[in-house]
This record gives sequence, structure tokens and C-alpha cells, in this order.
Amino acid sequence: MLLVQLRYQFRVYPTSGQQIELARAFGCARVVFNDGLRLRQQAHEAGEKYISDGELSRRLITEAKLRPQRAWLSEVSAVVLQQALADLNTAYRNFFASITGKRKGRKVTAPRFRSRKDNRQAIRFTKNSRFTVLDNGRLRLPKIGDLDVRWSRSLPSDPSSVAIIRDAAGRYFASFVVRTAEDETLPPVASEVGIDLGLTHFAVLSDGTKVAAPKFLRRAARKLKRLQQALSRKQKGSNRRKKAVVKVARAHARVADTRRDWQHKLSTTIVRDSQAIYVEDLCVTGLGRTRLAKSVHDAGWASFTGMLEYKAARYGRTFARVDRFFPSTRMCSDCGRIGEKMALNVRAWDCPCGSHHDRDVNAAKNIRAAGQADLNDRGARVRPPAMVAPRSEAVTHPDAARSTRSVEGTSAL
Repeated sequence: MLLVQLRYQFRVYPTSGQQIELARAFGCARVVFNDGLRLRQQAHEAGEKYISDGELSRRLITEAKLRPQRAWLSEVSAVVLQQALADLNTAYRNFFASITGKRKGRKVTAPRFRSRKDNRQAIRFTKNSRFTVLDNGRLRLPKIGDLDVRWSRSLPSDPSSVAIIRDAAGRYFASFVVRTAEDETLPPVASEVGIDLGLTHFAVLSDGTKVAAPKFLRRAARKLKRLQQALSRKQKGSNRRKKAVVKVARAHARVADTRRDWQHKLSTTIVRDSQAIYVEDLCVTGLGRTRLAKSVHDAGWASFTGMLEYKAARYGRTFARVDRFFPSTRMCSDCGRIGEKMALNVRAWDCPCGSHHDRDVNAAKNIRAAGQADLNDRGARVRPPAMVAPRSEAVTHPDAARSTRSVEGTSAL
């Protein structure tokens, strides 16, 4: 039984009085975070030793409440302030791990000061704060009250913490952290799938399935352009400009929510139908610097592969990433021959062995073969043998009984 930590997010609707209390909590948490960052920066510049987490909590919370300048910190829950310092400590640990090489991926910069003008404001309550989900469905938070929650589904277990988030569009959300309560392993299936991600087709599976790219941002471009033009005509600092900013944020939020919902449905379908999922480890950051940047970010490959990864772990499926330098497009899935590089407008090609390949389907098949080879510890060899079996004796070939499906007309909503 594998316990997976999950996050469930629900929309909440605070009253006007509760919005004031939440704004006060956001502000207090922000002040404590900034005070801690400033104190550590000053200690570093003065050549003093690094201030410990306990010392920081004592100075900025316990003793600060006794001073008139910070007496208003007592108006919010102490857990909110402690979690703000915990976020600062996490940011410092990630920064130190990044500069020392212990953290993989992109370099993490030093923590920065939080601003009241940040588009996203958030606070967190842990079990110590004794937050409660009442029988009537409301969420009771200390010194804030009972929040009205729109429950779209039930939580699998008791949450360990809850974060209250206010986004750029002025919406409030309650984000619960829970662990799966029981074994959710799906029944085993025989199929394994390789996925080639692209722009013309969002995903091409090794069985021939092609999922059309919905292009949510492109479809909303005209409306976004009109709202951005209206925003640019508003005077800076005016109330009308603030309202226009919210309208733009809501339009972007709708695009992001629609994309996320569509990716959740597609990833769930793939995980249910496949015992093992293999994808290519794409460098989205590098592709985001090319002339295709807008389309790359509109596709949302990173979020989609992240969904596949955690859902595979939750439901007992296998998930693996294939090296991004693996020549999946140029390699023949029948004989293993690696050809020359091809331009993006070449969508089909012929191998000297006599095989005709669809560019994306061939890449998906090679990704599946490479993922299977890596998981089976077959060493560096991830391609089919050079000697190809006769078509009459091959296990799988284009004329197999399993038909090639196509879902190019899949609805994006």
C-alpha cells in the first residue's frame, strides 16, 4: 500500500467581514516573512552567524507582540505567523541546496521580499491551529470564522493542513493537504503506452491515437487583446484601472482553469487504460526561449506530465521519462536505423528498410521501447535489434489486428 500526499482545492466564499480578517492575516504573515528576511540579511552583511529558526521565531513573534509597533500581530492566529517563517526557512534551504549543487534543476535565487501588491496572497493553517470542517460543510478557521466552501467531492482522509489563497482575479480557495486513506491501485491492464508531445497534436500515443491540441490561449487571444487594450487606456492608480486589472486576471484564470480541467481528464484516461506510461523529458524552459514560446507555454506539457506522474504513483501504474537527447523522431521503430535530422514540416518519412512512418507515431513507439528497456535494466541499448524479423513473423506491425484510433476531433471543453 502506497500512501500519496495529495492537494484538494475548493472555492470558498468569505463574507465581507471575513475578507477583512483574511486581508489582516495576509498582511501579518507578509510582515513577519519580510522581517525575518531583513534580519537574516542584516546578520549576513554584518558578518554574524546565521540566525536559527527558533531564534527568529522568538524575536519576530513572541517578543514582537510585546512591542507597540507589532502588537497587532496578536490579532491573527499564531500558526499563520509560524508558517510564514517556515516558508522563509524552506526558501533558504532550497537556495543553499541549489548553490551547493545538492538540488537538481534550475538554480534557485535567494528569497525576496513579499509585497502587498503581489497578485497571489496565501496563508496556511496546520493541525495545531485546530481548524475544523463542520458537519454543515463550513470550514472553521481561528480568528476568521466559518467559511462557506463549495465542495465538489469529499476528502479521502482528514487534512493535515489547509491554505487559504486569494488569486489575482480576487477569488478565494481552500487548499487541503491530505494522504490517501486506502489502497487505490487500479486493476492491472496489459497495454503500455509511449507518448510524444507536440504542438500540432498535443499528444500522440504509440497505439496511433492522436489528441488534437486545444490551444486555449490562442482561442482566447481576441478577448484578451481587447481587455488589455482597455486596461492600457485607464489612468494609473485609478479605481477603473483596478477593475480592468481584475477583468484581465479573470480572463487568464478562465484559460488556465479550462486547460487544467482538460489535462486532468486526458491524464486520468491514459492512466486508467495503461499499465505503464513513458514520456520524453522535454526541456520546456529552453523551448520557451524560441519563436514557438507562446505555443509551448499554451500547451502546458510540464503540468500534464506532472499529472501523469502523480496519478501513476497513486493508482499503482508505472511512469518513466526518456532522456530528452534520445533520437526518437529520427530512429526507425522497425529496424533501429537512425536517420538525418528532419525539419518540422516533415510529418512522414520512409526508412531504407522499406518502412513508412508517421513522424509522431514513430517517435511515440520509440519512446515506449526506450522506457521499457530502461526499466528492464537492459543497459544502454534502447533500440530494436539490427536484424528485423520477416513481416509474417513479427509480433507487431502496421497491419496488426489492433486498429489505429484517432481522436483528432476530441472536444477541448
